[in-house]
Amino acid sequence: MRTRETTAKVAQRLKRKSTIYDKLQRERDMQLARMDDIAGCRIIFRSIKQLRQFRKSIHEARFNHQLRHAENPDKYDYIARPKPTGYRGIHDIYVYDVNSESGAGLKGLYVEIQYRTLIQHAWATAVEIVGVITDSQPKFQKGDPRITDAMSYASEILARAHESMTSAHPEMPDEELVRTFLALDGELGLLESLRRLNKAKAENSESKNFILDSAPDGSLEVHSFRDATEALRKLFQLEQEKPGNDIVLVRADSTDDVRLAFRNYFQDAREFVRLVETGCARLSGRERE
Repeated sequence: MRTRETTAKVAQRLKRKSTIYDKLQRERDMQLARMDDIAGCRIIFRSIKQLRQFRKSIHEARFNHQLRHAENPDKYDYIARPKPTGYRGIHDIYVYDVNSESGAGLKGLYVEIQYRTLIQHAWATAVEIVGVITDSQPKFQKGDPRITDAMSYASEILARAHESMTSAHPEMPDEELVRTFLALDGELGLLESLRRLNKAKAENSESKNFILDSAPDGSLEVHSFRDATEALRKLFQLEQEKPGNDIVLVRADSTDDVRLAFRNYFQDAREFVRLVETGCARLSGRERE
């Protein structure tokens, strides 16, 4: 794997059934066979420099998979052009190519690679968790607009304080940004809610295939498998037995990597809270020496 010479963390996942249904409902013209992120890989880097260097090496690599947006490679560069929600990261969509007879049915499948830094991933994780613990979905600008605004301001704080960049509010002065975010958080109590969440524990395992089974009450079960086929069989079984649960099959080198890449399932927003608090102190000039 190309990331072995780096400190980047990699996790693979199949798109959740509930997420597929929701996307098909939102985008009426979408065809399931043409959904560009039904299968994907998330790579998390320590810095933007490392991210861009690695992505460049992938674009220059020789393989048969075709970059779907090759005419505009930076089409989904949400670091250079953050989304209004505050989402930052880069997505590449590849058309999967395979020569083997056994894999012929997968030829032409769209596969998404997500590139994020640890800072960007902390924010994206928190957005997912906020969507679980509130009646809002700031990721899709649904629900209480104050929550969407608070998360977009938080993204701006993280971008400026920790990556020397900007996000969804580039023109806002530092002190006004911090003051506005803290006022909203005072109304909503988001940071305090995120601090109080229980963190589920996954036992250490040599397995590389994991099923994360999240119940509506927020409880989480983690199943690990050495064999991918066994994991897939269990996934289908759980989806039938627990139609109300959010169940996802992921692959990573260790349970620690699973916890990092899918913190939202473990309801772990500690890093986000820490980064926002230090970011506010830094931008307001109150950071301790």
